Amino acid sequence: MRQFSSGSAESSAIGVVDVARWEQYGLDGTMPFQAMWYTIPPGGSGPRDGHPELELSIVVSGVATVETGGQVTDVPVGAAFLLDSEEPHVIRNRSADVPLVVFSAYWMPLTTEEKAL
Repeated sequence: MRQFSSGSAESSAIGVVDVARWEQYGLDGTMPFQAMWYTIPPGGSGPRDGHPELELSIVVSGVATVETGGQVTDVPVGAAFLLDSEEPHVIRNRSADVPLVVFSAYWMPLTTEEKAL
């Protein structure tokens, strides 16, 4: 067993968002996905994003306000949300005092050929 802690992970800032990617653990090639934790401070917002990977996110603390496709959805602690490949999105923390912490796993979608197998 290996244990990973968001509190002791090395992170970097993307705007106000603190991102700790799992590449730091030397797991490349051992898992079928990549992963990260990210923290958005109270009142903060991530940048508008969109990427080729599918992204499954679980809210670890706080409430994520997810804007995608013209819709805004609050995702509470313990719940998850799935973003499709290339789906533009913004994640916000509307709390005045609680940081938003999210764990995300992301991977490239299967190609047409892979789906046919």
